[in-house]
Amino acid sequence: MTTFLAEYGMFLAKLLTLLGILLIIIMVLFRLCSKSRAEGQGRLKIRKLNDKYRNMNLMLQSAVLPRKAFKKELRRFKLERKRERKKTDPKERKRIFVLRFLGDIRARAAASLRESITAILTLAETGDEVVLVLESAGGTVHDYGFAASQLLRIRNQGIRLTTAIDKVAASGGYMMACVADRIIAAPFAIVGSIGVISQVPNFNRLLKKHDIDYEQITAGEFKRTLSVFGENTDKGRDKARQNIEETHELFKAFVANNRRVVDIEDIATGEHWYGTRALELKLVDQLCTSDDYLYQAAENSDVYEVAYVHRKTFGGRLWSGAAAAIRRLFS
Repeated sequence: MTTFLAEYGMFLAKLLTLLGILLIIIMVLFRLCSKSRAEGQGRLKIRKLNDKYRNMNLMLQSAVLPRKAFKKELRRFKLERKRERKKTDPKERKRIFVLRFLGDIRARAAASLRESITAILTLAETGDEVVLVLESAGGTVHDYGFAASQLLRIRNQGIRLTTAIDKVAASGGYMMACVADRIIAAPFAIVGSIGVISQVPNFNRLLKKHDIDYEQITAGEFKRTLSVFGENTDKGRDKARQNIEETHELFKAFVANNRRVVDIEDIATGEHWYGTRALELKLVDQLCTSDDYLYQAAENSDVYEVAYVHRKTFGGRLWSGAAAAIRRLFS
């Protein structure tokens, strides 16, 4: 009996091991297939904010009005909707397209932004408006330069562009914001920081202390100006500083060209300001939240929120689920 149980346990262990290996192989193959099939694919999500505001109003009225009064208001609402649908010319009202950009250091949201802008430009005409609700503390120059270039496509088509800053648009975030025809900001939103920073740690002395050699081979005198593990030189530091200054000059020129009302030498100090001070420095045009701006605009315009959502691969969904589970575990 003991021999049978031992053999059965060994068989079960081998079976589970085999099943585990097969499962891993299937997951890897599925992920590879998903990557090749879903790369760059997604869908466009569109929501009419006018309907959102109307529904909020009706829900509130249903809670505070007497039953009879609410029924009367509901009938009036339905009649208005019918009259709107019977309009022969759908272009009688101005159209506003709303984009939202939540930036990180690599401006990864630019991938969705470019697709959303392409979709809007297939329909938008002169007289329409695009409102970008922007939140970003900045990041790498080339990534935010690309995102700002996408916004330039809107202006180049003759479509009015408004940027709304509710919380922060600093450094690369302001590089994007300054492209707009008009910038609005909340009173305590962080705006500005037209400056450039580069920093790296250096472990060379630590390596020398422990008798560890570090070899770095480059072709080109300034292929690597500052090193993390190698010994930095004054010549390399000077070149790195020169590169930073050149990048800063490009940043200043970009802001000055797109935001001609500012005194670029006065604001390009790397500082940031709150909305009220930014208005004085002409970094923004109006103190207002995006909520107020869009709600008021919906009175006389059709307001559509547009977002291009990339389809996640199986591996991406699996990773997102695992990350969420870990966050819940330690929260």
